[in-house]
Amino acid sequence: MNRIILHEITKHYMDGLKIESKLPNVGTTIFTVMSALAHEYDAINLSQGYPDFEMPEPLVRLTSQAMERGFNQYSPMAGWMPLRESIASKIQDLYGVVVNPDSEITITPGGTYAIYTAFTSVLRAGDEVIVFEPAYDSYIPNIEVNGAVAIRIPLQFPSYQIDWEEVKARITPRTRMIALNSPHNPTGSVLREEDIAQLRHLVQQHNLLILSDEVYEHLIYDHEPHRSILRYPDLRERAFVCFSFGKVYHCTGWKMGYCVAPPAFTVEFRKVHQFNCFSCYTPAQVALGEYLKDKHAYRAIAQFYQQKRDYFGILMKQTRFKPLPSRGSYFQLYHFDHFSSESDREFSIRLTKEHGVACIPVSAFYQEGIDNGVVRFCFAKKQETLEKAVERLVKI
Repeated sequence: MNRIILHEITKHYMDGLKIESKLPNVGTTIFTVMSALAHEYDAINLSQGYPDFEMPEPLVRLTSQAMERGFNQYSPMAGWMPLRESIASKIQDLYGVVVNPDSEITITPGGTYAIYTAFTSVLRAGDEVIVFEPAYDSYIPNIEVNGAVAIRIPLQFPSYQIDWEEVKARITPRTRMIALNSPHNPTGSVLREEDIAQLRHLVQQHNLLILSDEVYEHLIYDHEPHRSILRYPDLRERAFVCFSFGKVYHCTGWKMGYCVAPPAFTVEFRKVHQFNCFSCYTPAQVALGEYLKDKHAYRAIAQFYQQKRDYFGILMKQTRFKPLPSRGSYFQLYHFDHFSSESDREFSIRLTKEHGVACIPVSAFYQEGIDNGVVRFCFAKKQETLEKAVERLVKI
């Protein structure tokens, strides 16, 4: 059959085929847009959250050794057991909690995948999930693709703390789950002890599940403890807690993470996981299982990134930008609305095109595009990268 006839048959078939999108309001993410713009204009990319420095050399070496030793085939569906055992040891070391590596830990291709799988494991059509905005951009599409409804509650500006009175007012008989993220992307805020107290009361009263995104668990500053949901037995028993190796070991391209959940939750999680990914990259699992035995490596991460946050903050004092606090993650928000009346999106695009520095408009983290005149910079960069970026930002 010649190509012209085949083309006409295909065109006729597609013209008669109607596909109703499950995500009609979703387009290309702002991270893709800004990174592409940064590449086009040869700008310094402080927009997308990834380091421009190398991952730890011992982890590189361990990965290479794993490949050389023949660990190149499928690992078990739930993950390489020595890695799960190392994760369980780390959790006990950090939070004083005993987690069963066989029945409560599942290795996933990244934290975002773990979040999607957790939602998909338990949500049904019509369920409601409380989501706090600004929110990481995968949450709401993940909820909606499962036929559930995201109940969006704005964090209080400019502190970006939770308004628990509004949470109480928005809970209905259909509320199934509450999604949390601490340390928080994009704001750098963290859960306080009073937040935990409010959460404990509400989830018990209304029998709610919890999705806790803790991919930045080690990136928390100023001697602040990470209040992981795993610390609290009454919260842990109703929670999927999701983590990322890429965020903490400077290897975001690996897309390696894991989910910790009670045994009954894990059974449901793995039902979805086994038919979606099934098995994650084996050499990295083998390497991480060994590398996690070094407690200093993960305990030193907070200091490493706090130094970068503080250095970037000192440099930015030369500019007209005004900082908001960053208590965790590797992001820092800055006000610009005192010297520009542009929308944050317009400002971010102009900053990239005319001044050669890419950032993210925080309105992109709100479904309704709430614009408080704030942009997000990523400081997970080399010292010279931050210096070069600020040299350009000073000129605004």
